[in-house]
Amino acid sequence: MFQQMEGRICSVSNAKQLFRSNRFILVLLLITSSTYAAFYLQYCSRSSHKGDNEAFLGREGVRKQDDRVDKAVSEENNHTLPKQEGRVHKAVSEENNHTQRVIPIENSPVVMSGKDLMRGLRRNSTSYGLIMGPFDSTEDRILQKRPTGGCDKNGEFARVVRGRKFVVVMHELTMTGAPISMMELATELLSCGATVSVVVLNTMGGLMPELERRKIKVVEDKEIASFKAAVEADLVIPGSCVCASWIEQYRANFPGSQSENIAWWIMENRREYYKMSKHVLNRVKMLIFLLEPQSKEWLAWAAEDNINLDSQEISVAPLSVNDELAFVAGISSSSDSDSSSSGPVVLLDKRMELREAVREEMGLKDSDVVVMCLGSINPGKGQLLFLESAKMLVEEELPREANIREVMSDSERVPQEQTLKILIGSLWSRSNYQKEYVEAMVRIIYEHPNLSKSVLWTPTTTRVAALYSAADVYITNTQATVGETFGRVTIEAMAFGLPVLGTDAGGTVDIVDHNKTGLLHPLGPEGNQVLAKNLRFLLENPSARKEMGVRGREKVEKMYQKRHMLEKLADAMSRCMTKV
Repeated sequence: MFQQMEGRICSVSNAKQLFRSNRFILVLLLITSSTYAAFYLQYCSRSSHKGDNEAFLGREGVRKQDDRVDKAVSEENNHTLPKQEGRVHKAVSEENNHTQRVIPIENSPVVMSGKDLMRGLRRNSTSYGLIMGPFDSTEDRILQKRPTGGCDKNGEFARVVRGRKFVVVMHELTMTGAPISMMELATELLSCGATVSVVVLNTMGGLMPELERRKIKVVEDKEIASFKAAVEADLVIPGSCVCASWIEQYRANFPGSQSENIAWWIMENRREYYKMSKHVLNRVKMLIFLLEPQSKEWLAWAAEDNINLDSQEISVAPLSVNDELAFVAGISSSSDSDSSSSGPVVLLDKRMELREAVREEMGLKDSDVVVMCLGSINPGKGQLLFLESAKMLVEEELPREANIREVMSDSERVPQEQTLKILIGSLWSRSNYQKEYVEAMVRIIYEHPNLSKSVLWTPTTTRVAALYSAADVYITNTQATVGETFGRVTIEAMAFGLPVLGTDAGGTVDIVDHNKTGLLHPLGPEGNQVLAKNLRFLLENPSARKEMGVRGREKVEKMYQKRHMLEKLADAMSRCMTKV
């Protein structure tokens, strides 16, 4: 009996000892369970918000892939990559600064996010379209000679800026309209004998190497050092509403009259940008706008808020086609206005050679009509709505109607059927990138195989002459309530003789003459069917494309060459620097 009791005591003791020895393991198990539960709740929360985003993305019927997910993943794991018919291209990834080979996009479901989505967009398949470009080496091989820029020494702009000091303020370094325009302004100032310093408020983007290549001095400190450089300058030129906070701090650090030397070149025309800028609008010497309607809109907003702008100089200076693109398009730039007219004619052969080479690299046929849309990819630019319009066309959802355009009454159809190709850029742009929006675009392509056969993607790049040369139609589908402020890409496309399909709002209305240089359609989803009809009309009427393109090019030569912009800026700068 004693032995039995002793055995039980030993058993209990051993159990307690075992429990103590495993206590640490039990604690770890509890922590692991709690962490798993937290992640599960977070996942559920994210899933519940996913549906709320669908209306914002422009498509209410975004479906989960379910069975297709498993099937596609299985196919992906067992997939042997087919030999490509087209050539393999190189692209520089902005994410990790490495050069990689870009081939068609992988056939896998769109349930990716972040970097997974980006990797998915570089894989090999045709379910989401094909990635093409950039074509820098092709441009260099064919064009060889490029414009070196340079100043028109006898021009008014050179006379105004020579020997003066300027500070140019850039809100960021993305390869988009405002930063590129300000970089080119700094280049022009330097070439005309001015001293230029650039202040960069946000280094996001890939333009810093280009600034260095152009030998443009960048002020390292965007605060005190930049303020000191600005107060010593003859004129400070901020190039975006986003510069409002810098202007406010500059005036606070140097409250005297010497800090009123600001000519603010405002590139935006949306109410939210006005709201971030309105408190300093009357604290600069001059406001420069891109178009007269934009100027009137801003002055009306200021009047509503009782902001007195009576003491401000107001000027209008539209953007222009830069030297390099004008050179390739065969349009004289400001620096060669005295040259003979034979130059552009000689370059026509080079342009056609570039077009043929790039289209061959893309694997395109003569019957393929390329409709191109370049810019940062986000809801404001309307790429998703554009794809929905294209879907109506390729899925033959549009009712057949007689194609009637006053100016195109003599248009003839070509015997060979024309095939729609859609070129979208700029893929991997860091400007206003919204993952959910890109996913929605890729999803609609995946869900409609006929559409996926038409889609091409191109990476972000500053070298776009090859893209314009290869395209047949340009589309600007900006969805802001007031439309595109100006749309520099619009005049670039017109310079290359491309008809433009644009929204009937904002600066696009001023630039694109409906039924003459392009076709306009309403904003929002209600414009989708009109856009689809306009797409079909240009697809089926090559003579209409040609006639609109010719008229658009004529308008650029008349209004949007660089010398036109510099004449306006010279007048504005002169008034700003000489006013007491």
